[in-house]
Amino acid sequence: MQKASATHLASTDYQAAAKDIKLLVLDIDGTIAGHSNTISAGVKQAIVAAQAQGIPVAIATGRMYRSALRFHQDIGSTLPLMAYQGAWIQDPNTQQIHRHWAISREMAHQLLDYFEQPELRSLLSVHFYINDQLYVRELTRETQIYAERSAIIPIPVGDLRQTLTNEPTKILALSDDTDLIDRLLGNLRRQYTPAELYLTTSVATFFEATNASVNKGTAVRYLAEELLGLEIANVMAIGDNFNDVEMLESVGLGVAMGNAPEGVQAIAQWVAPSVEEDGAAVAIEKFLL
Repeated sequence: MQKASATHLASTDYQAAAKDIKLLVLDIDGTIAGHSNTISAGVKQAIVAAQAQGIPVAIATGRMYRSALRFHQDIGSTLPLMAYQGAWIQDPNTQQIHRHWAISREMAHQLLDYFEQPELRSLLSVHFYINDQLYVRELTRETQIYAERSAIIPIPVGDLRQTLTNEPTKILALSDDTDLIDRLLGNLRRQYTPAELYLTTSVATFFEATNASVNKGTAVRYLAEELLGLEIANVMAIGDNFNDVEMLESVGLGVAMGNAPEGVQAIAQWVAPSVEEDGAAVAIEKFLL
């Protein structure tokens, strides 16, 4: 599955790359959890084997903290959990929140105004994440599917503006129309600079907005350097989508899944098999075991 591009590791570099890895960071959806929404026995076994060799394993996900927690527990991680693209970093063992970067109320109002334009309002399901709770205007089909997979209970409030006494950790707009999500991302990236908002897609149907300082790359660097005393070059990360790009680019060894979009695979140093082929286990075994 290794790509031939010169930006990908040559076989002679595998051992050199692996011996420097002291931390493994994993995305959830599309990386360690596929259609089943669970971690397969093969992937879990590879993670446990890496931990047994003294390599701690952390999770970095776009999911809510409460939705990601069962995966964190499933792999027996002892490290803080990086949720909401890294906007919320909390240690489940101590309950300490190490970092929480939210979107300003002003920006949230602006985004909601944009989503509620007449030509968009009926096409989008808008999610506000506040204090690790999900608030929605109404329970749409897309929201119900999302809530079931995430194992959370959304709170319908009618007008989302009434929730903005607090700042949202993340804002999500869902649509089955992937072209609409692409247009949304392009239009809002022209409207807002990276210094104002971090805008990305975690799957083709999810448009996501967070604080400008947030992405998985900055979260992993914070975990490695500030909390664990490691160099970012000592980190291996595995991900599958555009919200993983900053993470894969910043670590010492960035691995993309075979189910990742081409643009994500292009920036990775190695491409694993797909999530349904236990690609994360293949990568762990290749580089760490």
